[in-house]
Formats: sequence, C-alpha cells, structure tokens
Amino acid sequence: MSSSIPILPTISTTFIVLSAISVAIGWYLIRKRNINAHIKVMTLAAIFAVIFFIIYASRTIFIGNTAFGGPDDIKIYYTVFLVFHITLATVGAVFGIISLITGYKKNYEKHRKLGPITSIIWFFTGITGVAVYLLLYVFYSGGETTSVIKAILGF
Repeated sequence: MSSSIPILPTISTTFIVLSAISVAIGWYLIRKRNINAHIKVMTLAAIFAVIFFIIYASRTIFIGNTAFGGPDDIKIYYTVFLVFHITLATVGAVFGIISLITGYKKNYEKHRKLGPITSIIWFFTGITGVAVYLLLYVFYSGGETTSVIKAILGF
C-alpha cells in the first residue's frame, strides 16, 4: 500500500462520490414526489460534479496524470477498466447535462425517460472512479505523473 495519498486526487474523488450520493438522494426524493427538494439536490449533485471536473482538469493540465504503478501483469486489465471508466464518465456527463436541461426547461416527458438512465450511468461512473483512485493511490503506489496519453497508454 502507498504510504502517501495525494491530496488533489483524494479531494476530486470525494466530490464525485458526493455527486453520486446526491443523485441517489435526488432519485429518492422524486420517487416521493418532493419536486422542490429533488431539484435542489440534483443541482447540488451537478455542482459537486463540476467541482470534481475543475479539480481533475486543472490537475491534468498543470500537473499531469498518474500512470498505473501496480504489477505489469495486471496493467492491461487496469487500462481496459480505465478506458471503460472514462467512457462512462463522458457519456454520464453528456447525459447529465441533457437531464439537467430537460428538467430545468420542464420537459418532463424526456426528463423522466432520461433521468433514471443518467443516474445509473452516474452511479457506475462514481463506483469505477473510486476503483481507479484505489488502484492508483491506495492499493499500489502511483507510477510517474505525466501527460494524459503517456499515462493511459504507457509510452
């Protein structure tokens, strides 16, 4: 296990977890027909996601990404998992924006169809994001911090 946990990845991962928890609470609230509370909590979930993205993007731009530092024989599995997580996060973010827009514009027919799908994608994004964090910083010592392409592809 790593002896030193980096602060920015820990903070950003915390915000994505808070976002996913807020989405779960928002889903519960709308099932109870508490529309005003649902709107507030889902807005908070979006704010947490944006804070995550700002920290993540800033770190990526100014510091770089951390390469996988675990054993070489599982690196390919980590890389496939990471690509899956990045794909989920991207799709989840796009669906999230569309869900927010349809909700705020009171296009409830589309919002009701898209919201549950978006939520499930976001839950998996949060779970896989925590797994990436644990693999990079807790279970194994992170590799070198470098550009995104080099960190993902290993060259």
